[in-house]
Amino acid sequence: MGRTVVVLGGGVSGLAASYHLSRAPCPPKVVLVEGSERLGGWIRSVRGPNGAIFELGPRGIRPAGALGARTLLLVSELGLDSEVLPVRGDHPAAQNRFLYVGGALHALPTGLRGLLRPSPPFSKPLFWAGLRELTKPRGKEPDETVHSFAQRRLGPEVTLAQRPQTSSLLNQLQSSLFKSTTPSLTLKVASLAMDSLCRGVFAGNSRELSIRSCFPSLFQAEQTHRSVLLGLLLGAGRTPQPDSALIRQALAERWSQWSLRGGLEMLPQALETHLTSRGVSVLRGQPVCGLSLQAEGRWKVSLRDSSLEADHVISAIPASVLSELLPAEAAPLARALSAITAVSVAVVNLQYQGAHLPVQVMLGGSWLQTLEASGCVLSQELFQQRAQEAAATQLGLKELPSHCLVHLHKNCIPQYTLGHWQKLESARQFLAAHRLPLTLAGASYEGVAVNDCIESGRQAAVSVLGTEPNS
Repeated sequence: MGRTVVVLGGGVSGLAASYHLSRAPCPPKVVLVEGSERLGGWIRSVRGPNGAIFELGPRGIRPAGALGARTLLLVSELGLDSEVLPVRGDHPAAQNRFLYVGGALHALPTGLRGLLRPSPPFSKPLFWAGLRELTKPRGKEPDETVHSFAQRRLGPEVTLAQRPQTSSLLNQLQSSLFKSTTPSLTLKVASLAMDSLCRGVFAGNSRELSIRSCFPSLFQAEQTHRSVLLGLLLGAGRTPQPDSALIRQALAERWSQWSLRGGLEMLPQALETHLTSRGVSVLRGQPVCGLSLQAEGRWKVSLRDSSLEADHVISAIPASVLSELLPAEAAPLARALSAITAVSVAVVNLQYQGAHLPVQVMLGGSWLQTLEASGCVLSQELFQQRAQEAAATQLGLKELPSHCLVHLHKNCIPQYTLGHWQKLESARQFLAAHRLPLTLAGASYEGVAVNDCIESGRQAAVSVLGTEPNS
């Protein structure tokens, strides 16, 4: 009798794990369990009254690197090539990036000329920060915050012409607003650029997030080559990448990101269709109530109205949720997982008359936590008001939107705080020492982007199968 693998969580990580399990030469019996009535996790697309697509979660996927290429290969395997909508390298959205500081948008410098001259809001050419980085010694700590790392490597203070009020990364298609204030008239590169990056990717605080876990390529570049810049240059292109016509097209046209014609939710929908055709059992509306180990080393997965038995479990649910399901004998593992926290993010889609695309504003992180702690009611009206203020101030859209869609994602972005790698190492050691048939996947561990989540599902399947599934 073949093995049974139960996959917990029907987000893109769990879907990817199930997909790769189902494509093995001799696939196990796969059961995908999702607590809600829909699959796809934070990826959700809604069509507006005039046909525009509103993304309630991520609105684009980056094709760069091996992980980006693997996701494009997955798209091709699912037959979605004709549905891909790329942002090519010559598009204004790919060429222009902005910082919003002191009530004004500032274009980030591009090319050598831009690095050699002062570019507001920085008072000194960024070339000097790069030159300083090349001469700095390698860090000796096993981990440090993103802010500390950038401050140590990029140095010195950069004087701003005016007091910054908010700082956000924007492009012409998307506005991401994570509110902050800075009391000083001077900012280090670390305080401005890296803090904005942390808000844009993790909705987090650069003074709390781990450089080793949040931006491992930067950490490894310094460890290997002493300089981040040298490491990124010398280490580029060494990871083997898959090949397909779509991947070659993305490289030739220098895509910065891509989406799908009917919205990104087409991806999890196509995965579900594929799983059904491969005989995978998909259970919706079945929240897991507990996990217990049987005498023969198998899992009993308790659901609301029934239970399942499994030879192996892949958990693609949040670490903190899994920690509450584990049996008493796995208490040390539960403690490590419960320490991985997450922040909430509100996504506001605004449709304006005459605009080709909806404006997506994302609000959350520490700003939202502060509001919650103060007892403020997190209403749709509050999020819409803040989003409209951002669109008016930063994009010049002063009129009222013709349509608005607000969605609050509770605890959706895990926070890889200082020492996150130690939590992961503790979890791995416990699983190995006790030979638990449990594999961890999803955004809680080694990457929050869609590409990261899909890759974590693939690696979980490889771990269970003991070999790469057939393409």
